Amino acid sequence: MLYIPENYTNLLGSYERTEQAIKVVKELFQEALAEELNLLRVTAPMVVLSGSGLNDELSGKERPVEFGIRDLPGERAEIVHSLAKWKRWKLAEMGMEAGRGIYTDMNALRPEEELDNIHSIYVDQWDWERVMLPTERTEEYLRATVTAVYSALLYTEERLAEAFPELQPVLPRQITFIHSQELLDRWPDLTAKERENRITKELGAVFIIGIGGPLSNGEAHDSRAADYDDWSTTDSSGRTGLNGDILLWNNILGQAFEISSMGIRVDREALLRQITLRGEERKLTLPFHSALLNGALPQTVGGGIGQSRLCMFLLRKAHIGEIQSSIWPDEMRRKCAEKGIVLA
Repeated sequence: MLYIPENYTNLLGSYERTEQAIKVVKELFQEALAEELNLLRVTAPMVVLSGSGLNDELSGKERPVEFGIRDLPGERAEIVHSLAKWKRWKLAEMGMEAGRGIYTDMNALRPEEELDNIHSIYVDQWDWERVMLPTERTEEYLRATVTAVYSALLYTEERLAEAFPELQPVLPRQITFIHSQELLDRWPDLTAKERENRITKELGAVFIIGIGGPLSNGEAHDSRAADYDDWSTTDSSGRTGLNGDILLWNNILGQAFEISSMGIRVDREALLRQITLRGEERKLTLPFHSALLNGALPQTVGGGIGQSRLCMFLLRKAHIGEIQSSIWPDEMRRKCAEKGIVLA
C-alpha cells in the first residue's frame, strides 16, 4: 500500500544531486563491506538454468521469470530472485578458504511483488557470502558478522554526511540483537510486523534472530526457504535459528525498514531437517542439494543488502522509485507527484 508522508521534503533537491549521492553511497558501502568481511568482488549471473536448484525460492511461493534458449533445445532458464545458493556453489569452485568470501552486484526480477514505497519488481542488492569453519556455526559468530555489516553501514552514513551535510547521521552507534521469540513473548497480541515496528522504533537498529522456524505460538516470524538459511538449529535455551534480518527505523515512513536478510547457511543435517519439515524432499536430487549432501560445498555465512533500499534510507527518500528506475502504476505516479515525490 502506498504511503505518502506528510510534509515530505526532498533534502537533496535536484535529480542531479540525488544521482551523485547514490553513486557515493554505492562506492562507499561496497568498499567498506568488502574490507569488513574480507570479500572479493565477482561477476554474478542474471539467469540460471531451471532445475539446477540454484535459484532462490524466497518464501517458496514466488514464481521466477522463465524462458527457453534457442541454442539449448529442451532447456529452460530463470531470471534470478537472489543468489543465496549460487554464491556457495561459486565459493566451492574457487576453493576459497575460511575467513574469505565474495560479493557481487545482483540484479533480479520479482514480478509478483506488491508495489509500494519499498517494493519494486526490480531488485538490486549486494549479495555476499563468506566461507566459515564448521565449528563457527554459533550465534556468537552470527552476531560478530552482523556487527561487521553494521559497521560498514555506520561508516557509509558518516562519510555521506561529509559530502552532503543535509544528510546528517541518525543510526545508533550499536545494533541491538533480539530473538523473534523474545519479541513474541514481549508483545503476544501483536502481529510480527507490528512487533518489528515497536522494537525498531524503540532502539533504532535491530537484528532479529530466528526467521523461518516456528515460535511458541506455532507460527514463524516470517517465511524463509528451506535450503539456504539455517532456521531450525536449536540452542541451549531452546530457541531456533542461526539467521535473521537487519531492521532500521525509517522516520520518513514511520516503520521498521528491512535492509538485509542474512544467516549461517544450512549444513547437511539442517538441510535434511528443513526440507523434510516443508515436505520438499523432491529437491534433494537437484545438483545444488546433492552437492551439499555429498560434502562438496563449503560451510558459509551470507546475505543480501538492498542497494536501492540502502540509498533510500540514507538519502531520506519516501519511495524506492526515487532511487531506481522501474515500473509503477499510473495512479501511484500521480499521487506521488502531487506530493513532490518524483518516481524514475
